[in-house]
Amino acid sequence: MGYDAVSQQGTHVVIDESLIKKEFPQQNDLVYLNHAAVAPWPARTAGAIRAFADENVRLGASRYREWAVTEQSLRDRLRVLINAPSADDIALLKNTSEALSVVACGLDWRWGDNIVSTDEEFPSNRIPWQAQRKWGVGLKQVGLRVPDPEAALMQACDARTRLLAVSSVQYGSGIRLDLGRLGEFCRGRGILFCVDAIQSLGAFPLDVQQACIDFAMADAHKWMLGPEGIAVFYCREELRCGLELRQFGWHMVHNAGDYESREWRPAASARRFECGSPNMLGIVGLRASLSLIEQVGLENISQTIMNNNSYLIERLKKVNAISLLTPEPESRRAGIVSFRVNGRDPEQLRRALAKSNVICACRGGGLRCSPHFHIRRHHIERALDVLHAAH
Repeated sequence: MGYDAVSQQGTHVVIDESLIKKEFPQQNDLVYLNHAAVAPWPARTAGAIRAFADENVRLGASRYREWAVTEQSLRDRLRVLINAPSADDIALLKNTSEALSVVACGLDWRWGDNIVSTDEEFPSNRIPWQAQRKWGVGLKQVGLRVPDPEAALMQACDARTRLLAVSSVQYGSGIRLDLGRLGEFCRGRGILFCVDAIQSLGAFPLDVQQACIDFAMADAHKWMLGPEGIAVFYCREELRCGLELRQFGWHMVHNAGDYESREWRPAASARRFECGSPNMLGIVGLRASLSLIEQVGLENISQTIMNNNSYLIERLKKVNAISLLTPEPESRRAGIVSFRVNGRDPEQLRRALAKSNVICACRGGGLRCSPHFHIRRHHIERALDVLHAAH
């Protein structure tokens, strides 16, 4: 858990400042509040990728067996991160969209089936489901701005609902759902439960077994602090063979090393969803990033993120012209704080902040701030000062 990197002061987690400076040596005037988009790499991740590239230059692929060990190590780490029953449940895909498409295009839809989702999903978790209309599959999009959004989602399910598809945290508003409650409901009614975890994995715990999740997926490049082009896809063992394969190649077969055989069958593991050569650069990078998350400890990371965002929200509430879009209760939020400045165009404000090297995004009709654990209190203070001057 990295006890040398973390200490406790009352209810606050204190992460070793020297570790943060070593891993995130960003320019002094940069305030990076955009981890819900693309996160900066830790120094160890850049170092691991440089070392891999240098090895490739000097030795080519002569150590490919060792690369395969690294690949398996990443699967093992991801298994632990989401508490999957086995590393065989983990596929390494290109991105969240690919993983969602594997599910959406692999299920044996029947005319009249429906999917229940929310009305706040990122296009990656909407378009694959909308694309199933050609099979006569309906999509119900439920509003979350109600006192009990889980109840609203469950009430939208009926006898023809095949799947409930939600994000663990909404990309625009930052609303966090109770996955355990939804998963228990789905499992009890034979409804498949699919979770886009890209806005929480690496920042908050995810237990696919406890939450009765059937499919989960997340890119590396946000809260897991990894490179783009590599993603985790979890598929419950009992459902793997039920997903019809739409991509084929040498890597997804049972006898992947037997290039001469004319007979083949898909791998029994989740490797069946990986049609071609693995993204070794992404694998090396994500493995290094996860080692930092493991060193600091996910619970410590979560608490630090919540402390920072609670402070940000309290400061924003003192400004009369600001309206919060993110719910205030801690149980309803995670790493994202979104808000509007009344009477101001969010994009104009974003550009003004960017000119002062305060990096955030416009999402969901407002400004979105998404600081990770390495962002310090003085970064938040500077962002607030720039925002005050801008509006």
